Amino acid sequence: MTKTLGKILCAEDEADIQTVAKMALETVGGFTVEMCGSGEEAVEKTPNFSPDLILLDVMMPGMDGLATFRAVRALPESQKTPIIFMTAKSQAHEVAQLLELGALGVISKPFDPIDLSRQVTELWEQDN
Repeated sequence: MTKTLGKILCAEDEADIQTVAKMALETVGGFTVEMCGSGEEAVEKTPNFSPDLILLDVMMPGMDGLATFRAVRALPESQKTPIIFMTAKSQAHEVAQLLELGALGVISKPFDPIDLSRQVTELWEQDN
């Protein structure tokens, strides 16, 4: 049985990127999106929102994407929730490190708003 991708939690500290990502995922992709401005907020909102997928910015102040990844994975509700990183640092070795952690994939920033939903969906479908 294939699970449907409907709810995405996205942690991104930059307000303009939050706006673009939310619009792209909701308008183009038809997803329900919960935006978080920090890793701490993402960890706090994950249990109640119960996302099908989590998008994490790698570089955030305070709790960065890697720390957020580990904290979300420690929650019983989201131990198996697929996580995709978004990063401006997309050199091969950096991407490989994120994938080794257990990330579903890595999307390079800046991303194309029209293409973001397709990228997320393709990574999701590879896993399901």
